[in-house]
Amino acid sequence: MLRWRAGLLSLLLLAACGSPSQADSPPTAAPSSTSPSASPAAQQSFTVVATGDVLIHQDLELTAGARQADGSYDFSGVLAPVAPLIKAADLAICHFETPVAPDGGPYRGYPSFAVQPEIIRALAGAGYDECSTSSNHSLDDGAAGLARTLDDLDAAGIGHAGTYRTEAESRTPRILDVHGVKVAQLSYAFGFNGIKVPAGKPWLANQIDVDDVLAAARKAREAGAQVVIASLHWGVEYQHDPTAEQRSQAKKLLASDDIDLIVGHHAHVVQPFEKIGGKWVAYGLGNSVARHSDPRGDTEEGAAARFRFVRDGDRWKVDKAEYIPTLIKLDTPIRLIDLSTSPKSPQVTKALQDTDKNILRLNADKSGLTRPGK
Repeated sequence: MLRWRAGLLSLLLLAACGSPSQADSPPTAAPSSTSPSASPAAQQSFTVVATGDVLIHQDLELTAGARQADGSYDFSGVLAPVAPLIKAADLAICHFETPVAPDGGPYRGYPSFAVQPEIIRALAGAGYDECSTSSNHSLDDGAAGLARTLDDLDAAGIGHAGTYRTEAESRTPRILDVHGVKVAQLSYAFGFNGIKVPAGKPWLANQIDVDDVLAAARKAREAGAQVVIASLHWGVEYQHDPTAEQRSQAKKLLASDDIDLIVGHHAHVVQPFEKIGGKWVAYGLGNSVARHSDPRGDTEEGAAARFRFVRDGDRWKVDKAEYIPTLIKLDTPIRLIDLSTSPKSPQVTKALQDTDKNILRLNADKSGLTRPGK
């Protein structure tokens, strides 16, 4: 977790250890070996946790349970069970799929979203450092809704990539300092549900084109990135198997020395992991926070992908890949639970079995993918 909270304890920790930071510009000269942030232990490895779609539908138990007496919303309880998992990561990345409405609404759900901004505050409280924001719903509330969402993420201390308020912002690689390692995030979507990008603003939201993604990764490397992670919103909804296009795009992207990892979203069900040329792709992490009007069982099952990067000469590589199954429990109040730490029950056992089956469809376990506790 990158974020430091205000207060005396934070100040003492900063004085003793230094603080990881986020940077949108090329890095300055590397700190000397005596600098706290450059200690050997701090730079030998780091962990990334990425999770699935955050998709707030309306007029269902999810929003009803979060509604407070004063008309505001509090989603912190929904995420509380997975907060330890998120906070333990050196870099925690969510996929924020929809624009937010102004405080107090009006709110909209499917098919054109403008959701409660309080969900962003809950994500910050759970420990997320960064969110990918390019999705098929990015333009649901126009350029104003897109900008409002990024403003709210900024206010909550959460970084973002994939959608932009200005052309200059879109041209600046998103690079984070993860305990001394420069990590870039890219975010792209297959399209925007037929909504046309406003005239003269093609840079508002990134759309998947392999050459464009490769060019952005190369630019991030030139700006100092040591690791590049691509978040891709792709595939077919409710389909566990990745499409031929997904697999083809993953192969082309991971063949580049400029991209180290791909995490995918959009299907709202879990899709498999695969190791290609020594690098990982998680085709689809399912839902993180969602409550569909017609629950399918598998739309409540998701996964957190956890990757440990280690130094390999002048490069970084994943030496440990894990998946942690999650489940959206639709009991009142709705909670997103970490199945690896949940008491066993018929529901938990079934969700674990389903997630194992779907994530291992391409035999990723034979390439080293593991599940804690299995």
